[in-house]
Amino acid sequence: MNWKIVFVLLSFPLLVSGCGSKENFIILSPASEGLVGALEVETEKGSAILDEEGKVMYIAGLTSFPAEPTEISTAESQELFRDVLQVHPLMPQSFLLYFQHSSDALTEKSQKLIPAILEAVKKRQSRDIAIIGHTDRTGGEGYNRILSMERAQVVYDILRGQNIKGEEMTILYHGEANPLVHTADDVAEPRNRRVEVMVR
Repeated sequence: MNWKIVFVLLSFPLLVSGCGSKENFIILSPASEGLVGALEVETEKGSAILDEEGKVMYIAGLTSFPAEPTEISTAESQELFRDVLQVHPLMPQSFLLYFQHSSDALTEKSQKLIPAILEAVKKRQSRDIAIIGHTDRTGGEGYNRILSMERAQVVYDILRGQNIKGEEMTILYHGEANPLVHTADDVAEPRNRRVEVMVR
C-alpha cells in the first residue's frame, strides 16, 4: 500500500490488515497500561484520525478518502487478527519475594509464591529470568551487598532445584542501594528485604 500514515502517538499496538483485492483496514488496540493512542491516516484525497478503541478505519487505496472510523466488536477484531494475537509475546512478569530481618530466609508468605513463578516460566517457556537481591538499610553497606547476593542465590537455588537451567537465570544484587521504600539509615523496612524475580 502507498498511503501515508502519520503517527500522532505511538503508545499503542497497531493492527493492520489487507492486501491485493481485499479491503485495507486499521484497528487500534490498547497498550498494556490500557491507553489508546491516536493515528492519522493520509491519502492523496484527504486524511482521517483514528483515536478510539473499538473502531476500525477502512482505506480503499491511495487515491481514495480514508473512511470515517466505524464500530467493530471485540469478537470481530479478535477473529480478524486471530493468528497475529496468538504469536504476540507475553509481557514480562515480576514477583517480589520477601525475607526475614538480617537473614536469607524467605518469609512463609513468599515461599508460597514459588509455584506461581514456576508457572510463569512454563507459560512463557522463558529462558530469561532475572533474580535481583535487595536489603533494607540496617547494617553496613558492605554487609548488605553480600546479604542481597545471598538472598538472590537462595532464590536461584530454589528455582534450580525445580529443573530451571542455570544458564537461563541471571543473578544481580544491589544491597541497600535500590530500596522499594526510601528510609533513613538503620531503618528496618520489611518491603526492602526482597528479591525480585523477573520472568521474560
